[in-house]
Amino acid sequence: MGLEIVEPNTCIRGCCHSQTIPLHLPPSSYSLSSPIARGAESVVYDAILDGKKLAVKKPILSTSEDIDKFHKQLQLLCKLDHTGIAKLVAAHARPPNYMFFFEFYECGNLAEKLHVDEWVPTFDQVIHIALDLAKSLKYLHSLGIVHRDVKPSNILLDRNLRPHLADFGLAEYVRDLKQVSIGNWKPSGKPTGGFHKRNMVGTLIYMAPEILTKDLQTEKSDVYSFGVSLNELLTGVVPYTDLRAEAQAHTVLEMNYTEQQLTAAVVSEGLRPVLASSKLGASASVLSLIERCWDADPESRPSFDDIVVELDAILENSNNREEMAVIQPSVTPEHSNVTNSRSFHESINWFTQGKYSSKEASIMPESFFRVLVDSSADSVAYSPVVSWGSFATCGRRETMEDRHFLMPHLCDEKDIHAFGIFDGHRGAAAAEFSAGALPGFLQTLASMSSPSDALYEAFVKTDSAFREELDSRRKSKGVIKKDWHPGCTAVTALIVKNRLFVANAGDCRTMLCRSGHPYSLSRDHVASCSEERERVISAGGQVKWQIDTWRVGQAALQVTRSIGDDDLKPAVTAEPEITETILSAADEYIVMASDGLWDVMNEADVISIIKDTVKEPGMCSKRLATEAAERGSKDNITVIIIFLRPVSTAERIY
Repeated sequence: MGLEIVEPNTCIRGCCHSQTIPLHLPPSSYSLSSPIARGAESVVYDAILDGKKLAVKKPILSTSEDIDKFHKQLQLLCKLDHTGIAKLVAAHARPPNYMFFFEFYECGNLAEKLHVDEWVPTFDQVIHIALDLAKSLKYLHSLGIVHRDVKPSNILLDRNLRPHLADFGLAEYVRDLKQVSIGNWKPSGKPTGGFHKRNMVGTLIYMAPEILTKDLQTEKSDVYSFGVSLNELLTGVVPYTDLRAEAQAHTVLEMNYTEQQLTAAVVSEGLRPVLASSKLGASASVLSLIERCWDADPESRPSFDDIVVELDAILENSNNREEMAVIQPSVTPEHSNVTNSRSFHESINWFTQGKYSSKEASIMPESFFRVLVDSSADSVAYSPVVSWGSFATCGRRETMEDRHFLMPHLCDEKDIHAFGIFDGHRGAAAAEFSAGALPGFLQTLASMSSPSDALYEAFVKTDSAFREELDSRRKSKGVIKKDWHPGCTAVTALIVKNRLFVANAGDCRTMLCRSGHPYSLSRDHVASCSEERERVISAGGQVKWQIDTWRVGQAALQVTRSIGDDDLKPAVTAEPEITETILSAADEYIVMASDGLWDVMNEADVISIIKDTVKEPGMCSKRLATEAAERGSKDNITVIIIFLRPVSTAERIY
């Protein structure tokens, strides 16, 4: 770069020095652009130094301890010289602007590459990245340094997708950790609370069990984090979460883990992220390596010397087609640019596909609805005055997997209305498809003798059509995709003049407010219900207690009925339970909602909140969803409210 090193090349304290890295820079030599990342401890900027684009990390130094950490990190970085370590080009180690100038890596960090760009590396790329990372950690350990925060967001990728380990803010020399422990060790053999708070560092989902039980981090703790990160690289799924739409259902978010529960599960129950499978193209040797890396016993984990040797051998064998790509297209030249399976999942418009699937079965829907109206009740029977509204929010989730539909005046019949909510899991595909397909099937079932039969068949046909479409997509694209089985719970309300039919499969709920009191119109289909549990087992399904409740199959679903989830059929059935209610003038409104609402609210709460809200259904829906989020709901929240009496937005709050 031609940067001049001005002697004495030290920090302001004189404790940091380097023969090759400038440690104080004239202001005219660099310029900072706008921030590109912000964290609790630092801000990262694009920068130009001596005409070259770099990344500048500017730590937030609020206390003398923060300044001490800056100097400690700078001392360590000045001693590192390895191609797999993020390169420190320069530093400014004098007040008021303390800064690190790093090489700029064009492809960002590995976490963003996997979860934002939805990059699917080939098996060969996975092993190259893992091998380079292992060599970097082997180098660190040879110097007696423990990184203590190995994870994809701390792995930067250059333009050739080569990894560079970054963020040494938590790194320590092993000797220093051991020295500190001597003075902070209790007679019981465990460190004191204050020591533990200072030294139990890292990111929870990548932390080894010994750290969670308040033992010291060692080189083998880095090995554990490496194993979790390698598994994430293969699966594309953040450990224990459903961040990616097609993530497995047995996740932290699906199970509503707290940090304490996750810690207990990792330590006491041996919980680990869902291991990559051979269906992803992962070889048995790699899967074995991952499992040994995250072994509960640190002494049973391999060293990075051993890991490098193993990965070298695996890479040498990767020319074998059975050990090749995670996604290996088998296509003709004109299809050589086919998108990878994860982006393919997202590129399909499942809603449109659902509508198309139901239209194929269309057989004069008008006749069906005329029969329904004519057969419902005599001309003097009560008929509700219907108004409706909805609100949906992803809440605290990263993605929105709920879908819903509002179809008043179905097929232009003034006394027939349909509404539905679909709560997706393992992705939004099933919910999206169902929102398009189920109303269509409902309209086409002219041969059914009753609305209940029509609802039943609409659920079953939607499930069948979705699973057939998913299977067809798997085969027709000629792509070996990951084991992906999206599903959704579903509830649909059909109003036919003065008759209300509610069909439910799963844990969405519907309630009716009658004379100010709640009446449940559905029940949850969950494995904690003994009747449902017995039904699943009798249908050949597996149910076992996991973490906090009964769950179904390897997917660890709490629900026992759903659309989709083809890996759990027929035990997890799409057959709904249906209730019929005769409406009267005493009935005020219907509330339908996904479990994100009911997790934190009971029916009495719902009535109380609506009572104190202006009687506009959309506004009431939003109020309920917002209140649920404020109460700490951890799920997507969708609410539909159907008023059954004439109301006005100006109606007083009673």
